[in-house]
Amino acid sequence: MQRSPAAEPLWTPTRERAAASAMEAFRLALERTALTPLPDYDALHAFSVAHPDEFWARLAAELRLPFSARPTAVRSADPLPRTKWFPGAKLNYAAALLEPALGECTPNDIAVIGVGEPGEDGEFEERRWSWDELRAEVAAAQAALLAAGIGEGDAVAAFAANVPETLVLLLACAAMGAVFTSCSPDFGAAAAAARFGQLAPKLLFVSPVYRYGGATRDVTGAVAELVGSLPSSAGTVELPYPGEARRLPGVPDWRAWSAPHRGAAAPEYAALPFDHPLYVLYSSGTTGLPKAMVHRAGGALLTHRKEHALHSDIRAGDVVFYYTTTGWMMWDWLVSALASGATVVLYDGSPAYPDALATFRLAERLGVTFFGTSARFLQALAAEAARPGGVCDLGALRTVASTGSPLSPRGFEYVYAAIKEDVHLASISGGTDIVGCFMLGVPTLPVFAGEIQRPGLGVDLRVLDAQGNEVREAQGELVCASALPSMPLRFVGDDDFARYTAAYFAVYEGMWRHGDLVERTGNGGVVVYGRSDATLNPGGVRIGTAEIYRPLEALAEVSEAVAVAKRTGVDGEDQEIWLLVVLREGASLAGGLEARVKRAIREGASPRHVPKRVVDVRELPRTRSGKVMELAVTRLVNGEPVDNREVVANPGALDALAVRLSELD
Repeated sequence: MQRSPAAEPLWTPTRERAAASAMEAFRLALERTALTPLPDYDALHAFSVAHPDEFWARLAAELRLPFSARPTAVRSADPLPRTKWFPGAKLNYAAALLEPALGECTPNDIAVIGVGEPGEDGEFEERRWSWDELRAEVAAAQAALLAAGIGEGDAVAAFAANVPETLVLLLACAAMGAVFTSCSPDFGAAAAAARFGQLAPKLLFVSPVYRYGGATRDVTGAVAELVGSLPSSAGTVELPYPGEARRLPGVPDWRAWSAPHRGAAAPEYAALPFDHPLYVLYSSGTTGLPKAMVHRAGGALLTHRKEHALHSDIRAGDVVFYYTTTGWMMWDWLVSALASGATVVLYDGSPAYPDALATFRLAERLGVTFFGTSARFLQALAAEAARPGGVCDLGALRTVASTGSPLSPRGFEYVYAAIKEDVHLASISGGTDIVGCFMLGVPTLPVFAGEIQRPGLGVDLRVLDAQGNEVREAQGELVCASALPSMPLRFVGDDDFARYTAAYFAVYEGMWRHGDLVERTGNGGVVVYGRSDATLNPGGVRIGTAEIYRPLEALAEVSEAVAVAKRTGVDGEDQEIWLLVVLREGASLAGGLEARVKRAIREGASPRHVPKRVVDVRELPRTRSGKVMELAVTRLVNGEPVDNREVVANPGALDALAVRLSELD
């Protein structure tokens, strides 16, 4: 279904605001050095993809990447996925974050704020570290790692809450060239072992307890199971959790482990290649063992600096909050904001405890300038008619970012009506695969409801049909036609690049197919319709699931929904749409609600989008990062088993859903 572009923007930056942005400064600088007119963002983007070597070299220079040895080239001649970046260059990711050298950060300014859920008195428990204190913490951790026998290239794993010590551990590893990997303690032992076991880490750091929704969650049993499943060479260190006592007798705690090595004011930064492994991130693993993706230090740094400084206008002295856990790539994205000289807020707990406005009260208290959250959270606030801007002083807030799933036009409108009128709403979309974004905000351009503003600089984004033809103002596959520095260096255990190639390059030769169904609009923006492998195809008509979800936002009784394809016909050659809905307390499909659901979809999308069946369910299965598992639901609806249950955040939902489906006639 073709989408009509929004006629009027919801927000347009003032001329003064656009002129003061780092994006505008970069455009003017590149225009001067390239000796070619670049009158606006679209011209700047066109240059970035037409002249990639010149663009990436100039970007690295403008963002002052701390090269200790200069590169001999920008890219190697190796085709994707074997492209090497900035050969000959030497830098250190930790040095870039800990020594931003922007001239606006003093040693006593606050670099990191660790904060957990508010207590019974409504107060947030905080820990604040200055830049000098953060450097000293990283120096002690680095020395302790060296004393434990950790060296360049060794793997260190963290089954960790979102506490400042986890950030310190990442930076200590990066300073010396060790490889960091993490997941949050809500993953469970089996899911963590499926990830960490691929790396055989030499040290394991664990949070045996965390708090969520006002309750303390003891995961010492999962820790013991995880430790037992990893190679015996993996030593274990217990991470602290504010307000909680130690839980692991006989295991050294962080303070005791690092105490003998305190004294150095700053870490020692190894001069490492641009493509040196920084950390390993993982796919969700819903169709097999999670892909362990090795990300390059320089690629993550350059990409995040571009997305922070230019696309998000994050500056020295800003306060940056993104709701995330250590098991989601947004945690790595957040941490890199230190390189802009910003204060990073690490929040551990529920975003809606003790109520839906908790994180906005935190934003008011800390003077947050950049507030990042999920589309699901914003849409839940809208359903509750919550008005954060009417309750909290958000005067410092300049940018609201949304990711995790497509933000609907109503979600966009809600932000401007209920959070803040004068704010840059940046819907962003990318993935763990590139530890960054394919398309995101542009602070010099207007915001249209339901649209991500533009592809990112340097991203040669194409929308292709099944025959490989580029389409506009029509749905197609999201494809990136050229190499990006944050594409994975490799997969663990994939020396011949076979899994890597099959994952991204098997459909369109030489181009990265990401697996999202998208559309370029008449406004120049991008609309995401969902994963292309979850696309519905009733009667041969291709339908993105987001097209079905958006009309449901007008129905207060529907909390959330998932649309899947039920195979029909002798050989399952056709399909019909089934819609599974979670209803708010007290609501029922009886009494006309089912008819209203179908009417809303018919009127808000088309008759082809109307589901054959609407089924009420108690809850939907989710990944650890909170995304609804459409493929798992599809398998259950079609009577197939769901493998890899350890990757499901709420596996009980699978059992309950299977029972509910068995009750249908």
